[in-house]
Amino acid sequence: MSIDFNDKVAIVTGAGGGLGREYALELARRGAKVVVNDLGGSRDGTGHSDAALKVVEEIEAAGGTAMANGHSVTEFDQMEAMVAEAKEKWGGVHILINNAGVLRDKTFAKMSPEDFEFVLKVHLTGSAFATKAVWETMREQAYGRILMTASSTGLFGNFGQANYGAAKLGLAGLTKTLQLEGAKYNIKVNTLSPVAGTRMTEDLFPEEAFKLFDPVNVVPAALFLVSEDAPTNAIVGAGAGGFHSAWVVMNDAVWLKDEDRTVEGFAANWDKIGAMTNLQAPQSGAEQSGAILKAMQGVLGKDAAPGSARG
Repeated sequence: MSIDFNDKVAIVTGAGGGLGREYALELARRGAKVVVNDLGGSRDGTGHSDAALKVVEEIEAAGGTAMANGHSVTEFDQMEAMVAEAKEKWGGVHILINNAGVLRDKTFAKMSPEDFEFVLKVHLTGSAFATKAVWETMREQAYGRILMTASSTGLFGNFGQANYGAAKLGLAGLTKTLQLEGAKYNIKVNTLSPVAGTRMTEDLFPEEAFKLFDPVNVVPAALFLVSEDAPTNAIVGAGAGGFHSAWVVMNDAVWLKDEDRTVEGFAANWDKIGAMTNLQAPQSGAEQSGAILKAMQGVLGKDAAPGSARG
């Protein structure tokens, strides 16, 4: 099976280096016309450079088609302008990879509110802005592939990255709603949790590990998740040649009768409520309510009516 992106227009944010650069290069190799978006600043979000232009030059030198864009994901009007420019030049936008990011790591005790807010603005709000800018186009053309970039910090936590973790788990939540809203328009939305040696992580990895976690090793997962036959609502981890899936899961609900529905009753049942057994990965929030009703019926019988059952 050969996967190509002929006749597709792709936007990659934060594509001036690291992961975004590798995504842009491979998309172009496989036939996509690529908008290389990057402010070119340092990893804390300050400064500017011509990083996007250099990637475009690489793509064009290899026979591909691309254009540079220096707009900021934190400004919605700039994201709208970026999409409008791509549509005017190439007729549509089919793929969006939300990759732009910054780090401002400190323990929560030492972190300023400004640093917390800025990291959320770039990662979470920035991804929402870029996605909003392409959303109506994708609905109209009945085709869209969107990739959010999460992190193990968001999924599982990491010391000193409260701002980053909050933003990254927020992106997984954004994915879960957008994949529902986009389904009837053939818009598929997925989440990638990459582990890569980039300027964002260069002082976090030992030198040998930094080389092992070359960004190029994440590309297969990223491009599959924005391909025509991509799944939707997937959370995929990738790094150093290893790939895995992750899920937001819940166990079976434990339904407490009225006399047990107290703080003490909850505590007495915590071993069952907190057990990692019979785990399921709901595809929408409605399944949580369904699980609670199922547990109620298990205690009171199948004829128990929601809202009228008494213990």
